[in-house]
Amino acid sequence: MNICVFCSAYSLDARYTAPAAEFARLLGEGGHTLVWGGSDAGLMGLLADEVKAAGGKLVGIMVELLKHKGYRGADELVMTRDLAERKAELAARADAIVVLVGGLGTLDEVTEVLELKKHGLHDKPVVVLDTEGFYTGLRTQLERMDAEGFLPRALGELITFAETPEQVFEQLKA
Repeated sequence: MNICVFCSAYSLDARYTAPAAEFARLLGEGGHTLVWGGSDAGLMGLLADEVKAAGGKLVGIMVELLKHKGYRGADELVMTRDLAERKAELAARADAIVVLVGGLGTLDEVTEVLELKKHGLHDKPVVVLDTEGFYTGLRTQLERMDAEGFLPRALGELITFAETPEQVFEQLKA
């Protein structure tokens, strides 16, 4: 499976990196391909290192502007002109989307894939690994949108949340 992962390019505390590393190990051991932002920085670089060490394949999709941060060990590294093209390429190459901890870029990416899914433009699973309750606020907001009629599809059809890396893979199989 080609698993697109949205996550931070910043170096983070071990409470965030340890679950991400475990997820990456499971991804690689499962023979899956990581499709990600292509960076060697922060959590993105850690994820790529762990997937590669566990035998997985790496497909990085980067913005030309950031090519100096490209992961040198990628099996494939694709350069795009801008962020919009990058997001489209990430989604096009994915069989599933997993969201790890991240900042505004990660939030932008996940909301875009949910908007596309809401309109039936893809039906790929979207799973959030909610490490340390990082996405509790997002989950609460989405549940309110669902309860108050702002979503044309049930929330559970758009996105699911997992507490552990193992649960992410259980949900992807379901």
